[in-house]
Amino acid sequence: MELYHGSNLIVERPAFGKGNPRNDYGLGLYCTTEPELAKEWACATEDNGFANHFAIDEKGLNMLYLNEGQYNILNWLAILLENRTFDLSTPLAVQGKKYLLDNFLPDYKKYDIITGHRADDSYFSFSKAFLTNGITLEQLKRAMKLGKLGEQVVIKSKEAFERIEFIKADPVDASIYYPKRLFRDRDARQEYRTMLQESPASDSVFLSDILKEKWSNEDPRL
Repeated sequence: MELYHGSNLIVERPAFGKGNPRNDYGLGLYCTTEPELAKEWACATEDNGFANHFAIDEKGLNMLYLNEGQYNILNWLAILLENRTFDLSTPLAVQGKKYLLDNFLPDYKKYDIITGHRADDSYFSFSKAFLTNGITLEQLKRAMKLGKLGEQVVIKSKEAFERIEFIKADPVDASIYYPKRLFRDRDARQEYRTMLQESPASDSVFLSDILKEKWSNEDPRL
């Protein structure tokens, strides 16, 4: 598997157990399979950065694909709630967080590599809107595809880190890629506002409905 990590630094030897524990899936090396997307991630500010190119032999590793198979959007949100810092300003949001963690949090820490949505600024705001009953479950699912922010691949375990092979680091010009990053986020938010102008279907499900009806991870509506 070839991966790209956007950073303001050249990262020849990614260190296991270091970094920000409050990222989407906790500690890990956050990458993408798309080099152009990594270049945007490298320019979180107007400073130049680097797209670090890695290869990793994933054979035999435990892989978690959150956007496929048995997993649903509430599994992803539960992981986000466990790791990211949310401003839960309403009783519903506080209750919702506890319910999602108790009923939808997968055992993600046993995996070596995780693939799933990336909670960029816009995606994070969409998640908060769902927690405050501002959007429906279906709208949250749709929102996670807006702007084509892409998936991230996160190297989690010590064994996986030991398999990382550094290939090269390409310099990234912020004058090109910082605006691209902003435009992608702007497009996602514009599409989101357009979506909100639509009237929810009569059978739409809000967080309050999930709590009231005591949904489980096996609910066929997911």
